[in-house]
Amino acid sequence: MRIAGNEYNLHEVAGAFGDIGTLIPFLVGYITINKMDPVGVLVAFGLFKIFVGLYFKTPVPIQPMKAIGTTAITHPDAITPGAIWASGLFSGILWLIMGLTGTVTWIAKITSRPIVQGLVLSLGLGFILEGVKMMQGDLLLAVIAVALTFFLLSHERVPAMLVLLGLGVTVAMIREPAILTELGRLSMRLRLPSFALTKIGWEDVVTGVMVLGLPQVALTLGNAIVATVEENNSLFPDRPVTVRAVAIDHGIMNLVGTSLGGVPMCHGAGGMAGHVRFGARTGGALIILGALVLFTGLFLGDSVATLFRLLPRSLLGVILLFGGLELASGVEANNLQKEDRYVMLLTTGVSMRNMGVGYLSGLLLWYAFQRRWLKA
Repeated sequence: MRIAGNEYNLHEVAGAFGDIGTLIPFLVGYITINKMDPVGVLVAFGLFKIFVGLYFKTPVPIQPMKAIGTTAITHPDAITPGAIWASGLFSGILWLIMGLTGTVTWIAKITSRPIVQGLVLSLGLGFILEGVKMMQGDLLLAVIAVALTFFLLSHERVPAMLVLLGLGVTVAMIREPAILTELGRLSMRLRLPSFALTKIGWEDVVTGVMVLGLPQVALTLGNAIVATVEENNSLFPDRPVTVRAVAIDHGIMNLVGTSLGGVPMCHGAGGMAGHVRFGARTGGALIILGALVLFTGLFLGDSVATLFRLLPRSLLGVILLFGGLELASGVEANNLQKEDRYVMLLTTGVSMRNMGVGYLSGLLLWYAFQRRWLKA
C-alpha cells in the first residue's frame, strides 16, 4: 500500500527495526540508569520518527545523540536529567541557527567527497566492531542469528528482521519464563509527558552545554548531517535532502523533544543503512516504528523495562553488525585518486577514535594536497 509517497508493507515493517541495535541500548541506559521518565523519552522519539517519515519520505533514522548518551549513562552520579535536557536545548538552538543562517551549507561545501566517504566508512566499521562486542556475551545465539540473517537476506522471500525478532522473543521467553507472567500483567493507562524546561537549573545548563553538548557537535556534523545527507542522496537520488534541511530538523526536534522530557536526538548514516539493509525503502518504515514507539510511550510507559527484555543483547549486536556491513560496503573508493584515498583512509582511521578530529585531519590533508604542499 502506497500513501503520500510512502510504502506500507512487510518489508517496510521489517526495515523499521533496522536501527534498534543502537536505539534500544541507549533507551535502556537513559531509563534505567539515568532514571529518565520513559513517557517523555518515547513520545519524543515516536512523534519525530513519524514526522521525519512523512517529511523526507526516506528511512532517515531518529537516534539518541551518542556522545551525550554515552557520557550521561556512564556518569549517572554527575549527570542529572536536567543536564541532559539542557544539552538537548543547546543542540537544538545551535543546529537551528546553523541551518537558518546557511553556515552548515558552507561547511558542507568545503567538505570534499573523500572526507565524507571516510566518515561513512568509519561509522560502518564502528558499527561492525560494536556489534561484535555486543554479540560476545552469547556467541551461540549470535552465530545462529548471523547465519540465518545471511540466508534470509540472500533469498528475500521472508523479511529477515521479522524472523530475527521472533527468534529473540522466543529465546528470551525460554530463558526467562517469568517474562510471560510479567507480560500477562501488563496494563495500559494513558500517561502524557510533562513539561521539562521548568526543571532545569543553572548548574544543569553549565553541565549540559560544557560537558555534554559541546563534545557532541563534531559527531552530529559528521555523522548526523553530512554523512546522512550523503547516504540518503546516494541511495535515493529521486528524494534528495539538503544539509540545511537536516540541520533545521535537528534544531526543531531537539527543542520540542527536550521540552517534552525527551533526550537529545539526531539522525545517522548508520541507522539509515540498518533500515535499508532489512528492507526499508521509504519513510513508511519510520512512520510504522514511530507509531509503535509513540503508543508504547503513551500507554505502556510503566512496562518498558519488561518489553526491552524480550530482545537479547546479542541479537541487537547482530542487527548492528549488518547495519555496519551495509554502510561500509556502500563506500566507493575504486575511482578515487591516490591522494583522495589517503584522505579517505586518514579520515576513517582517526574518526573511529574521534569524529571531530578525524574530520579536521581529513580536511587539512585534502587542502594540503589541493595546494600542492604535499604529494602522495
